[in-house]
Amino acid sequence: MLSVGTASAAPGETAVGELDVGDHRDGTPVTLPVAVINGATSGERLYLQAASDGDEVNGVGVLNRVLPTIDPTALSGEIVAVGVVNPFGFHAGKHRNPLDDTKINRTYPGDEDGSSSERIAAATFTIAKEADYILDLHQGSTSRMIEECRVRCGQGHTLHGACLELAKVFDCGYILDQKGPDGQLARAGPDAGIPTIDPELGGSVGWSNSSIEIGVRGVERVLGYYGFLEGPTVSLSTQVRARSFEQYGAPDGGLVSLVATLGDRVTVGDPLFRVTTIFGTERAVVTAEEDGVLWRARRLPQVATGEYVCTVGTNVGEY
Repeated sequence: MLSVGTASAAPGETAVGELDVGDHRDGTPVTLPVAVINGATSGERLYLQAASDGDEVNGVGVLNRVLPTIDPTALSGEIVAVGVVNPFGFHAGKHRNPLDDTKINRTYPGDEDGSSSERIAAATFTIAKEADYILDLHQGSTSRMIEECRVRCGQGHTLHGACLELAKVFDCGYILDQKGPDGQLARAGPDAGIPTIDPELGGSVGWSNSSIEIGVRGVERVLGYYGFLEGPTVSLSTQVRARSFEQYGAPDGGLVSLVATLGDRVTVGDPLFRVTTIFGTERAVVTAEEDGVLWRARRLPQVATGEYVCTVGTNVGEY
């Protein structure tokens, strides 16, 4: 029997339920939606989670679409999924947990006696660390961003190669291979001996169907490559890998127009964006200071002096 929270499934079965992670202010339980798929034959375990940042819902869309298609009688091993890690942010449409103004993906491995966010992290990490592979589904919040996978354990980590392989299998076409901040699940998972990646499924307000489909395909590729499901051989293709980021802000206030397109290769001196007045008079043209790939950009055109505009992935090569 595979049991997580109130979800229990015998071999060859799927079940959904809830995981208790604390109480609301009125004393009623706070629960996270969980699903378990117990394969008919034994094998490894895959853990997936979404919406630890409450406004990043493309990962929820991936689970919504891919889990119902998995036949437990054809599955070797187990799948465990937490559909919404940050219920407070998810329901409020906020990135952080509004109860403690905390980004949950900075609190792993958590603290079962800590704040709301730390308790959620502890409860989900207790489940995640029983897995053989971890996919922590994210997106670039509500800004615009390419689809990419993040390897956050650091290049000197003993599981760096295994995490890179997992990112290559998921296959967004782009990989950010840069050690992440303390408290990320993609840091805590490898430290516990589990290959973990952080797929960033674009950036949108609400669902992006194209980004969700890339995520669905990525999960299916992981299931095929690591032997959870039988099917065609999963081939690995060369991808673009960046090892660092360079962020650009507006030197003047006004309206921003991107010159480059997301995913474009840029070289030193190439124009990235223009800033104009309301009536179109040019105030500034900002150019690339390093070679790289235009990775992410703000969604709103209006900017104040010094406000964030875009990000270029740097130290770029192929992997």
